[in-house]
Amino acid sequence: MMNNKASVMLLSVMLLLAACGSAQPSKGPAAVTAQPPSAVATATPSPTPTATPTPTPVPTKPVEQAVKKDYHMNKNYDIVPNDPNGNKKVILLTFDDGPKEQAMNQALIDTLQKHKAKAIFFMNGYRIKQKPELVKLVHDSGNIVGNHAWDHDNLKDMTNDKIDQQVEDVQKIVKELIGQEPQFFRPPFGSGNDYLKAKIKGKGMLYMTWSNGSLDWEMTNQRNDSGKVIENVLKQLHNGSNILMHELPWTVKALDSLLTQLEEKGYTFVDPNAIELEMK
Repeated sequence: MMNNKASVMLLSVMLLLAACGSAQPSKGPAAVTAQPPSAVATATPSPTPTATPTPTPVPTKPVEQAVKKDYHMNKNYDIVPNDPNGNKKVILLTFDDGPKEQAMNQALIDTLQKHKAKAIFFMNGYRIKQKPELVKLVHDSGNIVGNHAWDHDNLKDMTNDKIDQQVEDVQKIVKELIGQEPQFFRPPFGSGNDYLKAKIKGKGMLYMTWSNGSLDWEMTNQRNDSGKVIENVLKQLHNGSNILMHELPWTVKALDSLLTQLEEKGYTFVDPNAIELEMK
């Protein structure tokens, strides 16, 4: 039988062993808790650099340069250089009473382009309403659309209200067709009054008649003579001639020869865009 001292020692050993058995094994400082694959940072290799492709240039419409105003019109309706030493042997080409027929318009345009010339086509409103596509044809060719009143009537004796209508209705329909109002005005028969002239000036337009008449309007289908058109122009020819012609078959036929003869005499054709919109 154990004595008390031995019993105490045995009990202490048993308690010590029990304590050691309940202790959890240490994972140690080097132990790492496993992480899910998505949580583990992985090194991503740098992509191989590639050249940035050069963008294909988009074609742009050339910007139209404003034409310098080198000329003005005097009280005789002649075209005069602003510079006293400028070229005086110039001619302004104009065609009235259109638009009528595409074939005639196209023929006139083709001849003008052949001679590197531009003209003012003074048009009546009622004809514009009938053939709006011809207004665009003239404009798109680089020529100028002018206001020749709505009807081909004498404006001189009209009331002010009627004159307003004759002018404004053409301005409106032309702007609807080509995006801009006419800048040049010629009254039918060259006939106007003070109110009409003041109105045109107030709208910033240039009022004109002519200083060289081809008299092509006196001819008819029974007695037309393209040679006579040329003869009439050459008889009146002078520096700055503002030549009045019409959209007529005999004038179309005469134009190429007429422009050739004018060039042979040393004349050039003024761009209407180069004319100031104020008479001097």
